[in-house]
Amino acid sequence: QLQTGLYKKVLVILHDSVLPYMNEPTLMMDFLTVAYGIGGAISLLALNGLFILIHQHNLEYPDFYKKLYSLLDPSIYHVKYRARFFHLTDLFLSSSHLPAYLVAAFIKRLARLALTAPPEALLMILPFICNLFRRHPACRVLVHRPGGPADMAEDPYVMEEEEPSKSRALESSLWEVQSLQNHYHPDVVKAAAVLNQSLSEIEDDISGLLELSAYELFDKEVKKKAVDVPLEFEQVRGLFGKKNDIFAEHFSLD
Repeated sequence: QLQTGLYKKVLVILHDSVLPYMNEPTLMMDFLTVAYGIGGAISLLALNGLFILIHQHNLEYPDFYKKLYSLLDPSIYHVKYRARFFHLTDLFLSSSHLPAYLVAAFIKRLARLALTAPPEALLMILPFICNLFRRHPACRVLVHRPGGPADMAEDPYVMEEEEPSKSRALESSLWEVQSLQNHYHPDVVKAAAVLNQSLSEIEDDISGLLELSAYELFDKEVKKKAVDVPLEFEQVRGLFGKKNDIFAEHFSLD
């Protein structure tokens, strides 16, 4: 048993400063699987090491996707290691052999959590969801189902279900993204509106969006050039708009 701070320090450097120099990296299997089961930030950081063991050393983890699914909670859009987590999640969901129910469960959970996410996270997660639809066309029923639920109470998707196969995600619709089309941030509205059109076959590059911060969004808005918007149909004549009133005789507009 390690302290939480020590766990994080070890896991941050394990995948690139320890595993490549070990004669038998498989010795770390038990440590990483235990760390992956702890939850929170420690589980997120354990993903890097597990990814190497799964792809390079044939580690079998039967409940891997179930655990990955359970890591998706409201804090996932706010944690320090958000970029690393979504980069690896993108890799784990890249296989075209994954069942449609599993990918649909991830899409629904990400979309539901996006309702309370900050704009910088939404600008990353919406292209991420679009890429999942491109890889798994069977999940597009979530977008094109005409008789979708009118509100959350009628949605058959079970958010509290820990098993993706029992979440009934494929029976639902993606009304959450439609809600985001009324977001206060114009860039989010534009990103959410992409699903109203036919998706291109080429995936969006989200690498530049993974570490997008609120400061960068604010700085971008501040640097925009202001556009003069006409507020009157006719040019004002006099103080109250009348040409020959008494106020026009004594006051003038500069």
